[in-house]
Amino acid sequence: MFFRMVFGTFVRQWKKMLMIAFTIALGASLATAMLSVMLDVGDKVNQELKAYGANITVVPKQSSVLDDLYEIEGGQSTGTYLREDELGKIKTIFWAFNIVDYAPFISARATLDDGSEVTVVGSWFNHHMDLPTGEQLDAGMNSLRSWWEIKEGAWLNEQTAENENMAMVGVELADKLDLHVGDPVHVIGTVQDATYTVAGIFDAGGDEDGQIFVPLDSAQALDDLDGCIDSIEVSALTTPDNELAQKAAKDPGSLSISQYETWYCTAYVSSICFQIQEVITDSVASAVRQVADSEGEILEKTELLMLLITILSMIGAALGICNLVTASVMERSSEIGLMKAIGAHNGAVTGLVLTEIIITAIIGGCVGFVVGAGFAQIIGQTVFSSSITIQPMVIPLVAVLVVLVTLIGSMPAVRMLLHLEPAEVLHGR
Repeated sequence: MFFRMVFGTFVRQWKKMLMIAFTIALGASLATAMLSVMLDVGDKVNQELKAYGANITVVPKQSSVLDDLYEIEGGQSTGTYLREDELGKIKTIFWAFNIVDYAPFISARATLDDGSEVTVVGSWFNHHMDLPTGEQLDAGMNSLRSWWEIKEGAWLNEQTAENENMAMVGVELADKLDLHVGDPVHVIGTVQDATYTVAGIFDAGGDEDGQIFVPLDSAQALDDLDGCIDSIEVSALTTPDNELAQKAAKDPGSLSISQYETWYCTAYVSSICFQIQEVITDSVASAVRQVADSEGEILEKTELLMLLITILSMIGAALGICNLVTASVMERSSEIGLMKAIGAHNGAVTGLVLTEIIITAIIGGCVGFVVGAGFAQIIGQTVFSSSITIQPMVIPLVAVLVVLVTLIGSMPAVRMLLHLEPAEVLHGR
């Protein structure tokens, strides 16, 4: 009898039940989309921010100490260098898969034919290397400095033999020397001189615009610094810092064993820096705070925005359900009054109404989840140009939200139902 009455309600009031299901589906779809993006947005946002440069720098330990004390920058100023043959070890740390790109740098002071000094910077461009793990890696400035605007020519291509004596010249220096793509530029180093052909002219918007960038070994040869590098810039996917990360950044030794394990096995920028120092001899790895802090702030604000949209969509769904269920109970007041008059208790009548609403909510929630998963993919492709992974925990979260919203939205109607007097209703009062 109970289920016949439930079925009868769906037949007689199918329009209102459809509207309730639609309201729940709309709220569930927004909740599903926002929660899915929120739980998967960390790596997506970090990946997008990688286009704006490295978030970790590695320098020789002595250079770092003198820089802190006397504001001397770079390995060349102190005569200390990092070892080029250890670069592959960066991809052997615990968080190796979070290292998305890195490049070494060496600066050499050289003289142009007109007697003026110029900085020649050696680095990787699209360098290919075989890692100690057996994997292969293509890394370098082509992706690490992707925001540079190429005014003329193109990036150097290390995979091509004819690019060995090529150089990238900053727009400021190119204007000063009236250089164009294909022109030669002669520099005199401490040990030997070299003539490069301009492959590209770039606008970096900084000091680099007055410098020359060449392959790493070319710059090393100018000062006879084979196998030496001044610094390494690393781009890594990181987790925003919390109190534990901040404590560890000051002194890892102050952590308890359990805290140390948690910190070491979490992709905090400080733990990745620590692990890089473990594999690069006599080095100090530090976060580029402007980049690292911005990543954390942007990620937190993005997640907060998604959470607020979820909450607001659920509030809207609850208000819609409240109006629809209340209208449904008012329309059925005579039916409910008659049920009470022939002996139905408040619990039984309330259970009947809630069963109808819960069944409608389940149908609406399932439809909303599927639609929301589709919305999440649209957001992923539109904003991040990649798909969004629907985490398993989204399903119970959405289910709990749908049930809570349905119950909260039905409370005013249930309260009205409990105070409904059969005599008044049946006499048309």
